[in-house]
Amino acid sequence: MSENAAFDIRLARGRADLEASQRLRYRVFVEELGGGGQTVDHDARIERDDLDPVYDHLLLVDRNRPEGEHVVGAYRLLTSDRAAEAGHFYCDAEYDLGPLRASGRKLLELGRSCVHPDYRGGAAMLLLWNALADYVLAHEVEILFGVASFHGTDPQALKMPLAWLHHHHLAPEALRARARPEAFQRMDLVSEADLDRRAAMAQMPNLIKAYLRLGGFVGEGAFIDHPFNTTDVLLLMDTKAMSDKHRAFYTRRFEGKG
Repeated sequence: MSENAAFDIRLARGRADLEASQRLRYRVFVEELGGGGQTVDHDARIERDDLDPVYDHLLLVDRNRPEGEHVVGAYRLLTSDRAAEAGHFYCDAEYDLGPLRASGRKLLELGRSCVHPDYRGGAAMLLLWNALADYVLAHEVEILFGVASFHGTDPQALKMPLAWLHHHHLAPEALRARARPEAFQRMDLVSEADLDRRAAMAQMPNLIKAYLRLGGFVGEGAFIDHPFNTTDVLLLMDTKAMSDKHRAFYTRRFEGKG
């Protein structure tokens, strides 16, 4: 990461911010991870969908980068209130979210999380998470959820981390959204007795590890997304069930903010 980076973190303010975010998504999800499908515009080098105008886009901006390339980190955020207006969440295409809706609790869908490769391993993700904590508290969100992806679509190659998630981090039944049947993949591909924690963690994406450290859960089954070249799991986090330590982290971030 450049020593001269000058960061701002904010919600997208207009078309230029949104397009820069979509360009970052293309850089990460298409060029780096080999994704494709109808959301990809190769000519414009952006990744977008019809829900983008509905979401809040939390952006990490490096003011020293040129216009159009200024977004170096992004999160897409949608509360249950706004999803009701839009008619659906993004995750509805992959998971039956009935249990979450039936909970009657305030929901926040997270998606399209990405950081420019030049900014990984530094402060970028921490800054995004700090701002996300502020957003969660300001909107009185109780349950966060969203799909997180493993690269590739061969479940056997991912059997150890998928089985670890199933055996150790399955969501409580009342919140256990289930992958849609058209692309449902069982995750209990290895018995609990044969699990290898080291091997599972070695293949676990850092984003998933971070949610697990905060007490996160996963839904039932993985979803194989062939156009995006990923195997997706649904991550959930109940903010009321967080440990005192992690809740204190979120609360400290919010204190003193008007």
